[in-house]
Amino acid sequence: MSSRSPEESRLGASPYDRGSGRGEEPEDPYELLRRARRLTAVGHPSAGGAWERAATALWRAGGSLTPGDHADALDATALACRGRARQAAAPLFSRAADLHERSGQHGKALVSRARALLGAPEPGAAVRAGLGELGERATALHAFGRATAAETATVLLLRCRARADLLDTGPDPVAEAAALRAELARLVSFVAPHRADPAALGVLTEARTLLGRVTAPDDPAAALVQLRTAMADHHAGGRPWPAAESVLLLTGLLRATGARQEAAALLRTALGTTASGVCRADRARLCLALARTPAGAPGRPAGDEQVSLLGEAVRHADSVAGDGRLSVLARLALGIALAERGRWRQASAVLRESLSGLAEAGDGDGDSYGHGYGYGYGHGHGHEAARVRAGAWLAFCALGLGEPGCAAREFARVAAEVRRWDDLRHGAALSELTARALGAAGSPEKAARAHERAADLWRSAGDHTAAARSLRARARQVRKAWGAAAAEVVEAEARREAGRARPGDGGGPPGARAWLRGLPEPYGPPGRYQVDVYGEVGGAGTGPPGPRRREEQGVTRVRGCV
Repeated sequence: MSSRSPEESRLGASPYDRGSGRGEEPEDPYELLRRARRLTAVGHPSAGGAWERAATALWRAGGSLTPGDHADALDATALACRGRARQAAAPLFSRAADLHERSGQHGKALVSRARALLGAPEPGAAVRAGLGELGERATALHAFGRATAAETATVLLLRCRARADLLDTGPDPVAEAAALRAELARLVSFVAPHRADPAALGVLTEARTLLGRVTAPDDPAAALVQLRTAMADHHAGGRPWPAAESVLLLTGLLRATGARQEAAALLRTALGTTASGVCRADRARLCLALARTPAGAPGRPAGDEQVSLLGEAVRHADSVAGDGRLSVLARLALGIALAERGRWRQASAVLRESLSGLAEAGDGDGDSYGHGYGYGYGHGHGHEAARVRAGAWLAFCALGLGEPGCAAREFARVAAEVRRWDDLRHGAALSELTARALGAAGSPEKAARAHERAADLWRSAGDHTAAARSLRARARQVRKAWGAAAAEVVEAEARREAGRARPGDGGGPPGARAWLRGLPEPYGPPGRYQVDVYGEVGGAGTGPPGPRRREEQGVTRVRGCV
């Protein structure tokens, strides 16, 4: 019998490539079955596809999976769920738990039940309580020899992941993170003596990775040690696929601490050992991270390699069923890279595709990666930041194409959107860029009004130098539209504003391209202990998590994952 239900097939719950990377598949269904068991034992990302092939071959030969094998197949399929298929994961884990119980595999059953709990859309107190109870049962079973160390450690690790995903929602995240680090350290001590077991070594790797994540914002040096050790543990197990989460976290931290060359080397190695058909979402993320790594020098446009990497990221992201936001992010990065190289028309087409993808992605689509690692995209402000960035770069492309009127409309659209953000400088700068485009389009009256709006926003943001500059630009447009006498009134106002300037005033954006690179990152980490798609932790020196509307202050929502 097949391990997939009609609902699972409809949702596309096995997105991994069906090849195992070992050449031609054997015809013998029992050899396929042995291979699926081996892949499951080491946690191979292709295990779900291997079980599907084995189940199909057995059915054709008149056989079927045993309840225990069926349970392992369901677990592997659920772990492979990405994008919209994530909604199928919790029911699959629940069915697997029942089958494990029927087979007498009580430790495995607890692991599956814990994973099912983590499949809740918003893990909260009830989920934590349930995981706590499962952890106590697993510990008791292990004491009586009815659960392995790896199974027990996995349940405890899943409980830690749920805590990590909620760190930023509590009254004292730093204290809670310290307590979680202590719990993870105890977990590492518990499972380390069993590292000869491949499954236990896999849990040890994941525990150290999570420990590195929750350590990074408070002690980057200690986090580096944990993440390097996690990668060493992964390789010690003879796993031929990269530890994508460990690599992304480690390289994100290396970027944040200035070790960009080492980060690039690690990402190249990971990409070199990742089969293009295995876990395409991870490969897309690795491509995005590598493209981001050498681009740290301000003013440096994207090179050929970066454009190629971003194109590959788009292709892999598009192949992940229902994961629209990853495609949006990849296209946005590609469009900006093309724009920086002056390929205006090509960039415009890609950026418009990104905007179309945003309209289709929806709030609940592809909101996080990994299985309980809290790799989140952020929420409403993530969509907004993406729309703003795409629209602003579209306007920049229009300027490059000699279409200032079109540029002005795009700048004005995104300027209206960002005026709700806490940081008024973004609205001010976009209003100023709108005014410049209107001036270039031959609309001095409209340009003057846009410069006045920019000056008001700069003044409200406390940047009097920038406000004075906007007023001087307004005076030039007023002179064209209404004459010298009206312009002199505005020039006098500009002089008064300049007199209010204080040391340290930023002066606003010197040009469109210097400023557009500084727009808030879309889908950044929504909290101090959360991680974005590039593997960058919110509090590890990577900058603010993104814009927030004033009415959203004090509200933090963290999405968990399976």
